Amino acid sequence: MARPQITLSEAQRAEVETLAALLSQEQIADYFGIARNTFRAICDREPEVLARYKRGKAKAIAHVANGLLQKARSGCTTSSIFYLKTQAGWRETAEIQHSGGASIEHKGKASDAIARMLDQIAERKARIGVDRVTEAGADETRS
Repeated sequence: MARPQITLSEAQRAEVETLAALLSQEQIADYFGIARNTFRAICDREPEVLARYKRGKAKAIAHVANGLLQKARSGCTTSSIFYLKTQAGWRETAEIQHSGGASIEHKGKASDAIARMLDQIAERKARIGVDRVTEAGADETRS
């Protein structure tokens, strides 16, 4: 024999909307003393419960967003920046400037750049007469 379905009373349904402003679905399930999966199942089969949950969340978000917007309008720089980052897609970018003498090529693959550097090292070694490295690590020159 299957267990009877758990349903929420009308008072509990109304309470879902109030609780949604403060709690997640998991926490609401804990509040009502039911399993989290059971609360999700209730939301799936009773669209009114899910609608009340979403409405409660939306009201809370709107209330907090309104407070944030009021602070931003009153000149709070932190609130303004946060609002613009979350609502207008603003991002912080770090500009890095190189002041050294080395140049870096960004064309091609990294393996190509490494191969070019190794070729340059080999050419320099050939120009100064370095043949190989001894076991002690010192270069041996050509005689």
